[in-house]
Amino acid sequence: MAITGAIINVVEHDFQNFFRYKWWLVGLISMNLADLFIMAVVYNYMVGAAVTSVYKNYFTFFAPGLAVTGLFASAFMIGREINMEMRREVHHYMLSLPMTRAQLAIGRVLSGGLRGMLYMSPLLLTCFIFVGFPSILQFLAIIAILFLLALGISGLSIAIAVSTTSLEKFITARGLVYYTLFFCSSVFYPLSLIQDLGRDGKFPAILVSFAEINPLSGASDMIRSFLIGYPAFNFNMVLNVLIFSVVFTLSAAFAYIKIIQRK
Repeated sequence: MAITGAIINVVEHDFQNFFRYKWWLVGLISMNLADLFIMAVVYNYMVGAAVTSVYKNYFTFFAPGLAVTGLFASAFMIGREINMEMRREVHHYMLSLPMTRAQLAIGRVLSGGLRGMLYMSPLLLTCFIFVGFPSILQFLAIIAILFLLALGISGLSIAIAVSTTSLEKFITARGLVYYTLFFCSSVFYPLSLIQDLGRDGKFPAILVSFAEINPLSGASDMIRSFLIGYPAFNFNMVLNVLIFSVVFTLSAAFAYIKIIQRK
């Protein structure tokens, strides 16, 4: 079996599992869109001038962040499936297929990232419709960075999945990662606001630093910089996502290969 053919087969397998829950996915996307419109009204009054002084309203600010959170949640789903496979020893079947462990690992990370991109696409389209459309080059840059982010998230999820021995431990670890990355980022609040709170001593300095290097902050702010013009684009937005993607893609592939070899 050719190398690319083996990887494509793994991706196809994971996409078939993904579409088994198509109505559930439609429900989740609908819920995400409802969150966007409801939170746009509610949070607009809660955050006040902290957002509206720079952005038109909270809707304009949050739409790029919602696309990123949708990408994160969907790309992370691959970890739950792999954790279940390890507990039920389904991975023995995967190992019997005519492919190397490296091809299997690469296919799992890639499929997680691609599934995240597919799920995120209607959220990103909604963002473009209501906030504004980027230029062709900006659009390509957004897709490239989001795909790198999706690979990194998929890798992070797989690394956690193969390192936990039960569903409860995986769910606990997932929740910790979710809340840390989501709420210590510029997804819900401007990074400038978090930095101001840090300077005033109202927010721990270590969390301010984490928010600045958080790949979710980088991806969200990059989209905002292209669509809204604020914050100003800087290379750190790309660098944070790139480092995150490389570290966790390689970590996941290495951990997945080692774990299935051991078992």
